[in-house]
Formats: sequence, structure tokens, C-alpha cells
Amino acid sequence: MISLVDNRKVINAWCMYDWANSVYNLVITTTFFPIYFSAITTAAYGDRVPFLGRSFKASSLYDYSLAFAYLAIAILLPILTSIADSRGNKKRFMQFFCYLGGVACMGLFWFKGETPNVTLGIACFVLAAIGYIGSLVFYNSYLPDIATPGNRDRVSARGYAMGYIGSVILQIIGFGLVLYFSGKGDNSSGPLFTFLLVGIWWIGFAQITFAYLPNPKEAIRPEANVFTAGFVELKKVWHQVQQLSVLKWFLAAFLFYSMGVQTVMLVATLFGAEVLGLPADKLIVTVVLIQLVAIPGAFLMSRLSERFGNLPVLAGVVVVWAAMCLSAYFITILKEQGGNVEYHFYGLACTVGLVMGGIQSLSRSTYSKLMPPTEDTASFFSFYDVTEKIAIVFGIFSFGYIDEIFGMKRSILVLIVFFVVGLLALLVARAKEKTANRVATSG
Repeated sequence: MISLVDNRKVINAWCMYDWANSVYNLVITTTFFPIYFSAITTAAYGDRVPFLGRSFKASSLYDYSLAFAYLAIAILLPILTSIADSRGNKKRFMQFFCYLGGVACMGLFWFKGETPNVTLGIACFVLAAIGYIGSLVFYNSYLPDIATPGNRDRVSARGYAMGYIGSVILQIIGFGLVLYFSGKGDNSSGPLFTFLLVGIWWIGFAQITFAYLPNPKEAIRPEANVFTAGFVELKKVWHQVQQLSVLKWFLAAFLFYSMGVQTVMLVATLFGAEVLGLPADKLIVTVVLIQLVAIPGAFLMSRLSERFGNLPVLAGVVVVWAAMCLSAYFITILKEQGGNVEYHFYGLACTVGLVMGGIQSLSRSTYSKLMPPTEDTASFFSFYDVTEKIAIVFGIFSFGYIDEIFGMKRSILVLIVFFVVGLLALLVARAKEKTANRVATSG
């Protein structure tokens, strides 16, 4: 029987899902949709967008919608992973969420008109986010199944690199559609056809993953109550985490620095458009630049981790993220004083790209190496993903709330606090790791 661990075909198929679904993250949440959403709602409704009987600032409504999607999936994940573990069908759930997200992206094609249906737009946006997030927990849980510990950093980095390459290709196609239709005086069709292509791309390329990814093992707990077992499993994981000091402090750090990292990635385009006043075409080109820089960045972090260790490299990357947020704050001050901030923004974007993929891939592989040996990989990665989703809910909601009251400039300061707390927790985790290594060596 051929081993499925470190099998090249299986690993390539697993990485292909990053190629498939990363177009959602880049095109929908990072580039085209936030720009399109802000433009179409502002043109139709002005400064305040009506939704569910209230009116919101467009950027804040965008943030609140994302926060709701992440909160919903954080609540659902324990149940979903319980079903996957107890029925042995995590691959099917990965497929379900993939199709949900892809179809929802296609649904955004009908979010148009002089008075756009905001409810339709928000609903499709939220469902696409749930599909993307929901599929990732099952996708991530395959990493320990297909790669040995010594190979996980590279496999994780390869997945992110594949995602960046695929998303840049579709980003360029979308940019071409925007330029084509804009040349005809149509500013809506370019983004709308791009939304449609995202869904087709996501579902289409995911078929390669589903064809080669191994079926999970037999059901682990076939008699379990699927509606409560997931929370019981999370509680068991939590108790195990409490006994593993390095993992415990890493997760604390991950919680806080993820609040900053994910929020920056989700609101960067809105920041460039609303605060710095950069045009859509330059923002799209900037995002492509970020993705291109992120490809070598992910592999660079993998190499650095092999030489210096995961936790020291993560600590250094978090310092860079905090410095970038501080720089963004001073860029807004320069803008208010009438300075030209365009090239400052490009420099900041290149730095974001360099560390963006690195911190994501390294966090995932670090967790997979720190977690104890277990067959309940979906439960452990559910705990990891719930931690990340809760971080995003707090991060994006606090950013949107402060933006609505005080403006986006003040929201940046909160992100710096998140990074500082995350850095301190990482330093504690590193100290615990050194102590554990000394004990193991002396023993």
C-alpha cells in the first residue's frame, strides 16, 4: 500500500486548494468587493447605508458583516468538526463549504443597480466568507495527515505560495475586465464578472484537490452526539493545552497578533481608498504587488524558521507588523498635512506582502508541531481555527466600531496594542520552550 504521508501527488493536490480558494480572499475581501461595495453604496445612499432598519458608515458595515461571518463560523465549527470526526467525513464537509462559498461569490454578480439590494450583497458576502472559513478548518486538519513534522513548514508554505500565484492570475484577469468595461463607460460590469469568475475558479480547481485528497479514517466516535461532542472535544483540547505550556502561550500570542494581522489584511484596501484617497486602479495594482512579494516571503519565513526556530522568527515578524501599523498612522498624519503619501503606501504594501504569507504559514505549521500526537486532528485544528476566528471578530469589530465613532485613523492604534500583547506572549512561549529543551537535554 502506497503511503499517503509526504506523497508528492497528495501534497500537490492539497496545495491546489490554496490555489482554488485564495482567489476569494484576494478578490472578494481584499480588492474588488470592498472597493465596489464602497463605491456603489456611496453613490446610491451617500454617507450612511441603510441595512436592517439602521444606517451605517459603508466601511463599518463592511467590517461588521465580516465580524458576523467569523462569529457564526466560530460557533458552528465545534459542531462541524464533531460531525467530521464522529462520522469520518471531513472531506465531504470541506466540499460543502467550498460549494457554498463559490456559489455565494457568483451571487454577488446580481448586487448591482442604481439602488442596489444591500441585503442581497451582504448575505452573499457573509455566506461566501462562511464557505471560505468553514472549508479551511477541514483543509488545515489534513496537514498532519499528509506531511511529517519535519516537512510541514515547507508544505504549509507551498500551499500559501500556490494560493498567491493563483489569486494573482485571477486578479490580473479581473483588472483587465475592469479596464475593458471602464473604457466603455461601464464601471460595474468589470467587478461583477470578476465575482462570477471567482466562484467558477474556486469550485473548478477544487475538484483536483477532492480527486486526490485521501478519504478520512473510519469514524472515531460513531456514537457521539454531534451537537454537543464538538464542544466536549474543544473542552478536552483546552485541558490538554493547559498542560502544554509552550502551546498555551503560543495560542495566547496567536489570538492577539491574529487580531492585528487579519484586520490589516481585511481593511487595507478600504484604508487606501477612504483615508488616503487612492484610486481603484492603483489599489488593485498594489494588491497584486503584495501577492507577488508574499510568494518569496512565505518561503523566506520557512527557511528562517529552519535556522532560528519558529517562535523567534514569529516574534520578529510580529515586531515588523507593529512597526507597519505605526507607519500607517504617521502616513495618515502626513496626508492630513497635504503630503504625497502614494509611494509611502506602496512601500508599506511591499512590507505587508513580505511578512503576510510568512506569519500565516508559519503559525499553521508551528501549531501542528506543538500539538501533541493525536488522531483527532480536526478537533485540534478546530480549536486553532476557533481561536483565529474569535481574534478576527474582536479585531475587525473593534476596528469598525472605532472607525464609525472616531475615524479609521484612530482604529490603527488599537492594532498596535494587539501586536504588542501578542509579542509579549510569544516571548514567554519562547522562554518556556528553552526551559523544556534544557530539561529534555539534561534528562
